[in-house]
Amino acid sequence: MWIEQRIWTPAGGWTISGTRGDTASLVLYFAAPGSLAAEAILSDLRNAYGDAPILGCTTGGEIFGADVIDDSVVVSAMGFERATVRVAARDLSDTSQSKETGAALARELAGPGLRAIFLLSDGTRVNGDSLVSGCLGAVAPDVVVTGGLAGDGARFQSTAVGCNDAMRPGRVAAVGLYGQSLSIGHGSFGGWDEFGPPRTITRSAANVLYELDGEPALDLYTRYLGDEAQGLPGSALLFPLSIRPVGGDTGSEVVRTIVGVDEEAKSMIFAGDMPTGHLARLMRGNFDNLVDGAGRAAEAAAAMDGPCLALLVSCIGRKLLMGQRIAEEVEIVADVLGKGASLMGFYSYGEISPHGFTGKCELHNQTMTITTISER
Repeated sequence: MWIEQRIWTPAGGWTISGTRGDTASLVLYFAAPGSLAAEAILSDLRNAYGDAPILGCTTGGEIFGADVIDDSVVVSAMGFERATVRVAARDLSDTSQSKETGAALARELAGPGLRAIFLLSDGTRVNGDSLVSGCLGAVAPDVVVTGGLAGDGARFQSTAVGCNDAMRPGRVAAVGLYGQSLSIGHGSFGGWDEFGPPRTITRSAANVLYELDGEPALDLYTRYLGDEAQGLPGSALLFPLSIRPVGGDTGSEVVRTIVGVDEEAKSMIFAGDMPTGHLARLMRGNFDNLVDGAGRAAEAAAAMDGPCLALLVSCIGRKLLMGQRIAEEVEIVADVLGKGASLMGFYSYGEISPHGFTGKCELHNQTMTITTISER
């Protein structure tokens, strides 16, 4: 397996690193919105890597090596010796199509030797829970599913995904990785602290939360946020909710981030489902715990045979909270994985990975999620 990486910046254009082999098997890229025209990215990568499958998405910030960057395009091209790759893509216009879209992509990729699926989805028109559920229902239980939702900084206006074409909104793309020569690792941890009493979700519909303990959800949430509430939904990235079923084990919580609010309905819209009857608690960040969570994700993902590509999908909320210290979470990942890992990734509106405690693949928010790909 060979890995070549490149980065485009406004000041320096393209810079190339790594080892180039023969024909590329797969090209992945993550691009800041407006950094370089989508058509130009595709053209440059097609000129560099020929007919290789090319997948990418917009971001809330890019990761390249041990650095966190803005306004760039980061790229990793891979060449496998024995493993093979297939890609698939679908368009969706609203969240109601999420489950069937995930199922359709998985059905197209399902087949002998499928080891893993890496998903990239529009981040504003999708219900990530339903997308993952649909995908899991159409593949064997031992297939590892990871990925993330495209970002748009803290704007939540428009995200885009490309699959052998220029990035566009409403796109969901997936790559299937096949062959026993592959080693696939994964890890996902958060590091946020819960505070305040647990509250019961008393009214919700899919990913829309209407009531907590019988009170309009938006009213309760804004009361907790105080002055921060004026910046909703962006300020909600700093105060996510953890949810779990009643009686659920400690550690089984899933974190959910607000992606929109409805002032008239007093409701909040989340990246994934908010099931009625579940318990919810507010969360806030602790810098040291967030960095430690990234390190734990790297430890879990470090199932590598020789050189590997490490795909890091971290939440935009972590980046906004940590500010200038955000590089620390990438640096600890680089330290844990070592020099044999080539790091690349992006800040997202949702992370897809098996849960760090339960092992169940889910949509996460506010986590560092890592997928490692290597070939024996």
